[in-house]
Amino acid sequence: MAVVTELIRTEEDGSISFGNYELPAKAKADNYEHEGDLYKVKTCREITKLERNGMFVYESVPGTAVTHFSATGEGMQFEVEGAEDAQITVELEEDAVYRVTVDGVNAGNMETNMGGKLVVSVELEPGNASQVEIHKLA
Repeated sequence: MAVVTELIRTEEDGSISFGNYELPAKAKADNYEHEGDLYKVKTCREITKLERNGMFVYESVPGTAVTHFSATGEGMQFEVEGAEDAQITVELEEDAVYRVTVDGVNAGNMETNMGGKLVVSVELEPGNASQVEIHKLA
């Protein structure tokens, strides 16, 4: 996996990819249309942030490259790569419980706060992508 040099793109499977953790200064792409929604991405070494229709979706500190990102009402899944371990915050349904897996390993059940945010720490190594899956529990 590599950084997303165009900052955001649509993949053949209908998912999106975004982020470039190799950039020394912030770069952004605004008003990227995908399936009727407008996306905005800001990315650099320090942070990667994605918004959909002006609303928070994803943020990582430090910056990451995310591929095959897809979200539904039941959760989300994506591959993430970075230069070092990252703290990832995503927006989901508020006051709900989600099962989080990283590279197929159960990271546990996590509850979102009143704002719907869920925070996951992912151990990353340059050149190696980690698969993150977040699924809502009934």
